[in-house]
Order: sequence, then structure tokens, then C-alpha cells
Amino acid sequence: MIQEIRQRYNEQFTQERYQAFLQDLYSQFDHIPGFRIAETPVFIPATLKDKIFDACHQIAEVILRPDVKELTEPSLTDSNRVPNEDAHTTFLQMDFGLCEGANGEIVPKLIEVQGFPSLYFYQHFVAGLYRKHFEIPNIVNHLFNGYSPETYVRLLKDIIVGDEDPKEVVLIDIEPWKQNTQIDFHATRKVLGIHVCCVTDLYKKGNQLFYTDDTGKEIRVKRIYNRVIFDELIGRKDLDLKFSFTDDLDVKWIGHPNWFFRISKFMMPYIKSDYMPRTHFLDQVTEIPSDLENYVLKPLYSFSGSGVVFHVKPEDIAAVKDRSQYILQEKVQYVPVIKTPDNDPVKVEVRIMLIWPDDAPKPIIVNNLARLSKGEMIGVKFNKDKTWVGGSVGFYE
Repeated sequence: MIQEIRQRYNEQFTQERYQAFLQDLYSQFDHIPGFRIAETPVFIPATLKDKIFDACHQIAEVILRPDVKELTEPSLTDSNRVPNEDAHTTFLQMDFGLCEGANGEIVPKLIEVQGFPSLYFYQHFVAGLYRKHFEIPNIVNHLFNGYSPETYVRLLKDIIVGDEDPKEVVLIDIEPWKQNTQIDFHATRKVLGIHVCCVTDLYKKGNQLFYTDDTGKEIRVKRIYNRVIFDELIGRKDLDLKFSFTDDLDVKWIGHPNWFFRISKFMMPYIKSDYMPRTHFLDQVTEIPSDLENYVLKPLYSFSGSGVVFHVKPEDIAAVKDRSQYILQEKVQYVPVIKTPDNDPVKVEVRIMLIWPDDAPKPIIVNNLARLSKGEMIGVKFNKDKTWVGGSVGFYE
């Protein structure tokens, strides 16, 4: 990583600065996020940035294939296919673990790819707060491809709101004010002025959707910024939905739900790249690898990592009822890359956030996210009672 910036940051870091940073964040929305926020950003040197971007471009080649819909058609069924699908995804995320390469250098390895929105507003917001409370030089940035804070927000507004009245644009999720990532909904609403509601708040008249605002007025929905994760939706049998996602509705999906399935773990076996761990559909694995301990077993669709088996045994594979719904993926070996004041180094996973406007030839890299861990894997359960871990952002040279 960028050693000079890291050393200076660590030397100047104090708990008082960190607490002031957190309090500033909390006060903006009168909300404390449901996830831990790390004490530090990640400082990515140009050499590693080039590799990460190269990985993104190689992976995007599969998404840009003219037959991508035909390739991913088996990911959709009558029960999850939403009408009026657009030509390509609007949002694209790529998660990479930072690992050690053959020559000892740091290289990215793909963990996940998804055609679904991420924390586009919160990440931009928290990056600004890191800059406000800590000394971060201008040679690094969290935005890419020439975007400034102003042009980045304008891009998001054009994509999500377009020419519609913001009141007629809704961000939907399942019980949004109970989600761990709701701070992004607060930030989205603050910037765009759109309505945030539970999927159960929408109701159908004919082929149109409506919600009732705080004054009791009925508002027609023209655009839906969709943050509903289908795995969670399928598991919530208690929800009283007044429409179905599979209805033919007169509404524009911003982030069409079909791309959640098409660009997912389902696509990963088709990606061939040096940055891609070996991945196979489980039903196409004819012989169980002798080094099974070096693989991870993952369901194609699971909410918040549920069902993933990190220490795979033959009996785990034998227990799978429908092997077509699982992949067997080579385990990614994270390497500690961040020095901390307590000399307990940190592993990092980065998410590159892309947007694909309707008139653009390919997706554009715009922003990023980082997750820091001292545990065996990235995630809360591996980092209990630890510091210098949690959600963060990367500043790239």
C-alpha cells in the first residue's frame, strides 16, 4: 500500500479524532449505522489500482458478450422473472480480496460480482468525512474516471431520478429502516429528495403503482430504485405485498431485478481471468478435488452470506440436494496489507462500484467500498471485539 501516507495517518491518528468523525457521521442523519466503521481508509497505490481496474475490465468482457442474456437465461424462472427488462444492467459491483501474487506483490482476486446497487451515496459521504477529520493528501481519491463530487452526484441523479418529479421516484427495500445499511437510504433521500418505503407500502391500480405520502396524498410511482434483495424477499412469507414483482407494471426499474440473478455467482464459472479463482457449478464437478480444504461451497443465491461453507468436507457436498444451485470455488487467501498502531495487521476486501448509463457503451468505474478484517474471513462474526476493522473506503493514487 502507500507506505508514506499510511505511516503519516497512523502517527496522526487519535481516538479523539476518530470519535469526532463518528459523531459527525451519526449527527448527519440522527442514526448510528448497523455495522462497524473502521478507524482508517485504505490507501491504494497506482500499481495495485491498475491491477484492480484491469481485473474489472476483464470481468466486464463477459457482461459485454452479445449472448450474455442467452448465457444467463437459466438463472431466471417464471417465479423470479420481472417483465420489461432493459438491454443491460444499470449497476455493477465487483468485490476483490487483496491477496499475495506469485512474485510476492499484492493482487486482486474476485470474490463476487453482482448486477445490483450498492452504497453509492453513503460511500461518497463517508469519504468526505474521512477527509474532513483526518489529513488525506489530494494525490489520492475515492472517485474515478474524472468524476468530481458534483459530477458524481449529477450522474446518480440522472440515472435514478431522470426527468421525473423526485416524489414519483421511490427507493424500496424490505423494512428499510431495519436494514443494517439504512444509512445509505438516509443519504440517498437527503441528496435526491426521493421517497424511501417498504415494499409493502406500494399498491397497484391497474398496471400502475402508488404509495400514500405523509399528508395522505396518493402518489403514482414512475421509477423504482430497487434495493430489495430477492433472497430476503423469498424468505419473508409474512410480508403483505399488494403487487408482485412479476406483474407487467407501467414503471421503470432503476436497477432491473432480473440483473440480480443474471450477474451473480451464476456468472462466475464463465469468467476466465488471472484475477478469477477457479469456479465450477457443483453439478458439473465430476470428481471432488483432493485438496477440498482449498475450496468454498456457495449457494448461487443467499442473503448476507447464508449457506456458505468455508471448510468444505465431502459430506457437505453430499448433503446438497440441488447441485445446480451451488458453485465450488477456489478459496481466496487474503494477505494482511494494512499496518495498525497495535501491530495487528489488517486484511482488505475492496468493492469497485460501476454505473452503466443507458447510452454508454460499457459500465463506468465510479466509486468504491472497502471492508477491513483481522479475522479468518471478512465479516462481523470474524471480527468481534476488534479495532481497525469494519466498513471503510479506498483512496486510490
